[in-house]
Amino acid sequence: MSVIDLRSDTVTQPTAGMREAMLRAEVGDDVYGEDPTVKRLERHLASRLGFAEGLFVPTGTMSNLLGLMAHCERGDEYIVGQEAHTYKYEGGGAAVLGSIQPQPLAVEADGTLDLVRVAAAIKPDDFHFARTRLLALENTMQSKVLPLTYLAAARQLTREHGLALHLDGARLYNAAVKLGVEAREITQHFDSVSVCLSKGLGAPIGSVLCGSAELIGKARRLRKMVGGGMRQAGILAAAGLYALQHQVERLAEDHANAALLAEGLCELGYRVEPVQTNMVYVQLGPQAPALKGFLAERGVKVTAAERLRLVTHLDVSSADTRKVIEAFAAFRLH
Repeated sequence: MSVIDLRSDTVTQPTAGMREAMLRAEVGDDVYGEDPTVKRLERHLASRLGFAEGLFVPTGTMSNLLGLMAHCERGDEYIVGQEAHTYKYEGGGAAVLGSIQPQPLAVEADGTLDLVRVAAAIKPDDFHFARTRLLALENTMQSKVLPLTYLAAARQLTREHGLALHLDGARLYNAAVKLGVEAREITQHFDSVSVCLSKGLGAPIGSVLCGSAELIGKARRLRKMVGGGMRQAGILAAAGLYALQHQVERLAEDHANAALLAEGLCELGYRVEPVQTNMVYVQLGPQAPALKGFLAERGVKVTAAERLRLVTHLDVSSADTRKVIEAFAAFRLH
């Protein structure tokens, strides 16, 4: 029985074209700065997003960590969403490894942070307080796309208060495709951005941190410090290049399948949150574990959360989506 895995868009398998690109990749020792494919990926994405330089790293967690540590010193503070990955889902790395104090704020229903609350959270220049240095946003935020007007306002606020602005752009291209703009229209407002290649874009591994030459120089040293220096990494970078060149526009298919799934579940009577990109959130309550087991018997993998997240991706077709709806319907009746 074939399996339909809706747990995350990190479960994708490399396509045939991506595997071929990896096989042909020209490589060198990247710690010495000699891997041509890694350098090509870093230059390509930095240029595409409007930054001076990029840095290829194994994971999005490391990319965000290096960005935060490059912007902040020990004892500094960054303002961040309560539900943001950099605060909640990345092991507390900024605090543990960077000695950077997080100042979390509630995330609004649309995925934004209230900029009035952000301004109020900025500490005065007083030795009693940690020094507020950075605002970190996430786009998409639990599949919600931050409006361009909001990003411009956030940029203006950070300039007025002398803060840097970092973007966790793990699903940056989902946001860009949803808005119908080039990703640079989003990233132009930020001082640094972390782009994950192994989620919707479908590469098996890797993220790229983009920023100024000074920031990336600092991040490169920090990468070595935390064990992120890789040798013949061009094999992995080739997958990222292929994803950026061939698998961006098709994200619209994932969004369409998510919308199809949401519509089908709504018709069955499930409580479904509005869908923007490739995630469907379903309010299940205590029946979540029973549903997980029922779906697993029918070849559908999900988590067992009461607020169930279903994620569409390149290995989930429209036909697969209809099968999932049928499985949910069967659970409703059993």
